[in-house]
Amino acid sequence: MTSTITLNNGVVMPALGFGVFQTPPDATAEAVETALRVGYRHIDTAAAYLNERGVGDGIRRSGLDRSDIFIETKVWISDYGYDKTLHAFEKSVRKLGVDTLDLLILHQALPGAFDKTIAAYRALETLLADGRVRAIGVSNFMPAHLDELLAATDVVPAVNQVEVHPYFSQPDVQRADVAHGIVTQAWSPIGGITSYRGDSSKTTFTDPVIVGLADGHGKTAAQVMLRWHLQEGRQAIPKSVRPERIAENFDVFDFELAADELASIDALDTGIRGGPEPEMITLESFGREIPEA
Repeated sequence: MTSTITLNNGVVMPALGFGVFQTPPDATAEAVETALRVGYRHIDTAAAYLNERGVGDGIRRSGLDRSDIFIETKVWISDYGYDKTLHAFEKSVRKLGVDTLDLLILHQALPGAFDKTIAAYRALETLLADGRVRAIGVSNFMPAHLDELLAATDVVPAVNQVEVHPYFSQPDVQRADVAHGIVTQAWSPIGGITSYRGDSSKTTFTDPVIVGLADGHGKTAAQVMLRWHLQEGRQAIPKSVRPERIAENFDVFDFELAADELASIDALDTGIRGGPEPEMITLESFGREIPEA
């Protein structure tokens, strides 16, 4: 296993990214600067997180060259539609303070208005062709969404960012991604969502199987889960604002899980989703205006 993943268009992406979902705008810059100092080189944000400016500030404060950092952001459903999505790109790069993006993805499918989803993706294809973005993709797309998108567009998504952790691994989505040459990006990769939604008494961090593996390797539960993702070929995007956790989550390249250990984590899947049901995403329920830059 290497520390990078090559996407289907040849672009090289770090295997481990740093996420800023639910990170307050005023805390984002410091968290990003800390992550880059630790060694992360991929920062994942989204227009709907409302913290792209903080990400840009953190990147500039790090002192690293722009070319050394892989920047990913997402277009929110309220900005779907060809022209609106092109404008969404402009809003994001202005907030981030950059000219180009390494990866731009659609944040959700809009099952009840898939024509808007297709138009938005065609805008991403234009940005890719124009060299404004290096790779394009999707997020929270189920196999049927991928099939419908691929039938109507030209560029196969480079990534599909979905909820994947030991308690919800979405094997059907992962199989569909592999079949199309799409990298699965894992959000909530260490099951943080299991700590604050559903039965909080049973979380991935205290699961006996995961804790047992952690003890055996002299690692933490989080490190074991991140290693599980990397060895199974997924990209993982952990998030934290605590410097010690940010560093801990990056310290996963000096040990290896055996095949039976990986299988024991695979077997923990409950089939219970923590995030929103993708088929239920509508503009009426989830639409929100994304501010101008």
